Amino acid sequence: MAFSGAGHPRLILCAYFLSLVLTVAHCNDIFLEWHVAVVNWTITPKHAYQTFITINGKFPGPLINATTDDVVHVNVFNDIDEPLLFTWNGIQQRLNSWEDGVSGTNCAIQPKMNWTYVFQTKDQIGSFSYFPSINFQKAAGGFGPLRVNNRNVISVPFPKPEAEFDLLIGDWYQRRYKEVRSQMDNDDWAYHIFPDMMLINGMGSYMHPDTTGHEPFNVTQGNTYRFRISNVGTAWSFNFKIQNHQMVLVETEGSYTNQISLDSLDVHVGQSYSVLVTADQNQSDYYIVASPKMSNATSNSSLVGVAVLHYDNSTAPASGPLPSWPDPFDLQFSLNQAKSIKWNLTTGAARPNPQGSFNVTNVTLSQTFILRGSTAEINGAPYYAVNNVSYLTPDTPLKLADHLTNGTGVYQLDQFPVNSSNFNPVRGVFVATGIHKGWIEIVFKNDLDFIDSWHLDGFGFFVVGFGDGEWTSELRSTYNTYDPVVRSTVQVYPGGWTALYAYLDNPGMWNLRSQLLKNWYLGQQLYLRVYDSDPDPAKESPPPQNLLLCGNFQPSPSPPFSPFTAPPPPPSKSGGTLSKQLEW
Repeated sequence: MAFSGAGHPRLILCAYFLSLVLTVAHCNDIFLEWHVAVVNWTITPKHAYQTFITINGKFPGPLINATTDDVVHVNVFNDIDEPLLFTWNGIQQRLNSWEDGVSGTNCAIQPKMNWTYVFQTKDQIGSFSYFPSINFQKAAGGFGPLRVNNRNVISVPFPKPEAEFDLLIGDWYQRRYKEVRSQMDNDDWAYHIFPDMMLINGMGSYMHPDTTGHEPFNVTQGNTYRFRISNVGTAWSFNFKIQNHQMVLVETEGSYTNQISLDSLDVHVGQSYSVLVTADQNQSDYYIVASPKMSNATSNSSLVGVAVLHYDNSTAPASGPLPSWPDPFDLQFSLNQAKSIKWNLTTGAARPNPQGSFNVTNVTLSQTFILRGSTAEINGAPYYAVNNVSYLTPDTPLKLADHLTNGTGVYQLDQFPVNSSNFNPVRGVFVATGIHKGWIEIVFKNDLDFIDSWHLDGFGFFVVGFGDGEWTSELRSTYNTYDPVVRSTVQVYPGGWTALYAYLDNPGMWNLRSQLLKNWYLGQQLYLRVYDSDPDPAKESPPPQNLLLCGNFQPSPSPPFSPFTAPPPPPSKSGGTLSKQLEW
């Protein structure tokens, strides 16, 4: 449960974070206690028990509702039977990759143990999500919405909506996640078998005759509502639309966009958007539809997610055929829409100065990475790879090794190529140098036959270009450097490329990955080490006081408890001062 107030501990914690980042902004502390468990439920339209990862008994998990610069404390109690980590998709963790919650930065929370994340929503606004980052657990849930609201002193570029709705939409396997995970050494499962259904806020399709529940969104005629849409799935991009209603796009992953009116919106794995919808139709019920891209799913398929927009006083159920959606194989439609999404240069976001006060029209590039996503057969097993290197996850988090032994014994920096492919496919701990306070150009190339989706932790990046075929430096002339949107997850179309610029002003160890779960799990990722040798904490936060040790740096065993010695002190409310996990 979140709580707030003006108590002394809150002021100390906020003051601590503010001193690290040298800012005078106001912040609040938000304290959350999460109990993470596995439950078995029956989900329709499939008549089979499904394994769900719940948070405080909820699937999807609870909303984290923060404001710019707030400090969020999440005390996670792991009540599942395997290690657990959460990552905060799109939260930049300014100067603090220690809280990023991926295998390269954090030791996992062991079963029956707890650990507290403490992170700040520094200089951010927008719509995001969180989810488990290891052991294929995202395929069982554990995901939820994360909002970062504007501070009151910063104006929002649209009138305040009547209400806001979080829509967590994603594909879902009929089989339990451990069973799917165990099949990842099989070519068919690794490369060809996809999820079975689409869920909207954890519920099956309203259209399916066996569905016993669906997700209604209640509106009043004449009012305008904000829908925060996140693709929390594992494989499918989807097209989103609301029957007989237009949408106005206003935000994506922390950036206010030029406001454009849309009939439908493509949302790729890991992406989040905000749209405004005005309830300007007759008082009735209307279909809300999420249909998969690159799929032949029909209107009555469980792969089409359907919920209901319900008007007050409506007595007429949603009826008729589902609204048609764009041809799922028409990638030109999707590409044209992606190019039309641009940064709103005239509005502020986390700060009052316009987003357009900082642009990329004349940046000097320090680095160019050309990263090719593909499959790879290594020792007879199926993998995914970046430049023919499939990431091998070490037992020791890279960030921990970096801090304690300069990475020795865990990884070798810059061992693999970043602008060409390794001659033979290999597995390795792929860590590349990012030049601190340098501009990097990353070009993603997709050799796969489906839409890929790439994410960079720690940064927002400028999406400057899309194209077909091979990328060459001459294609920079086609880039949009005037008003490219800034986000943290971007799609790459089959056989195509996507280019971005990022300013590497956030030192740390940052995950660069495919958001498609199989690709990520089977090696399509690497880490970007952005290093600043200055130990000044204003440059990068020191390790947290509750730092966990694992791998090459196993903690010393605790001495046996003796009745003649004082017991260890109890944990603090936030758990933030503990150096070890607690068992209950």
